[in-house]
Amino acid sequence: MDKTSQQAEQGDQYSRRGPKRSRITLWVILSLLGIIIIGTGSVALYIWSSLQPTAAGEVQRVEIPKGTSANKVADLLEQQGMIKNAFIFKYYLKLKDEGGRFQAGIYELNPGMDNDTIIEKLNAGATVAAETIRFTIPEGFTVLQIADKLAEEKLIDREKFIGLIAAQKNWGDAEAVRSIPESDKLHERLEGYLFPETYEMKKDSTEEDIINRMVSELDRKLAELPEGWMDVLDERKISFHDLLTIASLVEREVVVDEERALVAGIIYNRIADGMKLQIDATVQYSLDKPKERLYEKDLLVDSPYNTYKVEGLPPGPIASPSLASIQAALYPEETEFFFYVTKKDGSQSHLFAKTYKEHLRNIEKSNQTAG
Repeated sequence: MDKTSQQAEQGDQYSRRGPKRSRITLWVILSLLGIIIIGTGSVALYIWSSLQPTAAGEVQRVEIPKGTSANKVADLLEQQGMIKNAFIFKYYLKLKDEGGRFQAGIYELNPGMDNDTIIEKLNAGATVAAETIRFTIPEGFTVLQIADKLAEEKLIDREKFIGLIAAQKNWGDAEAVRSIPESDKLHERLEGYLFPETYEMKKDSTEEDIINRMVSELDRKLAELPEGWMDVLDERKISFHDLLTIASLVEREVVVDEERALVAGIIYNRIADGMKLQIDATVQYSLDKPKERLYEKDLLVDSPYNTYKVEGLPPGPIASPSLASIQAALYPEETEFFFYVTKKDGSQSHLFAKTYKEHLRNIEKSNQTAG
């Protein structure tokens, strides 16, 4: 075979291989494209499926704690079966620029809700009310009376509550309690600082939660007083603890609101004149158990709270005063009276006197009105 014939034959072989190689290359490309399309489709299907609502079910409560990030919210929603895939949901939130307005609280969510509905509820803060406890502390209650009442209502462990009352500690951001002096004469450290009010708190509130709420309420009530009220304390040369002590005396002695400031004025008069206060309520506080009627022997009880024996104010409050009594102690009525006695006609009002002689006549009048 000559050279020309060989070249021609080789040319035929190359021409036969060319189309074959082209077909192989095309098949490879098409295969790769198919894999890419299938892969992309699978990812898209996976994402689409992950963003679909979960199976319908009963309503569930989902709690979003304060300060929870959007990513953590996604994890919580997946854990409780509200969404299928937290990982995909997080990217969905980023894509839609959502998650920054989620509000803390307890939500009622239905499995089967779509993602946008869930997001809308979290943004709106469409929470449900948590189960709560409700209790009322009457004005003039002592710490021990408060403990007994809450224990009877099965809201506290009485001994634990009393132990916390005696503890030398701060109570969160509460300011008023910081006025309590370090004194071994105090009968109950927080006496007078647990504000009498109706409270509503979470069902699982601890003894510490309850105490903290009550001492914080005192701060809130003090904020209602006229501006500059603390300057009045400086003018009167008394501490806030003294003020609360006077207010507690007024609270336990007075029932008729119109007499609060007048009785407060009498207390200030007696202190200024160096007279013993001789307030029956302080004797009652000094006794192991209060009595309906005090006798002469009761007035001799040895206690720093017995104002028949000690001069000036007792070591601290003898009960929880109302805001009205605190205001009366802060802004007493100027008066020339030094004495008062309760009328026995059932009105619970008092007869007032400037002198002891006049006071004795009032006592006689009161006894004459007894039913």
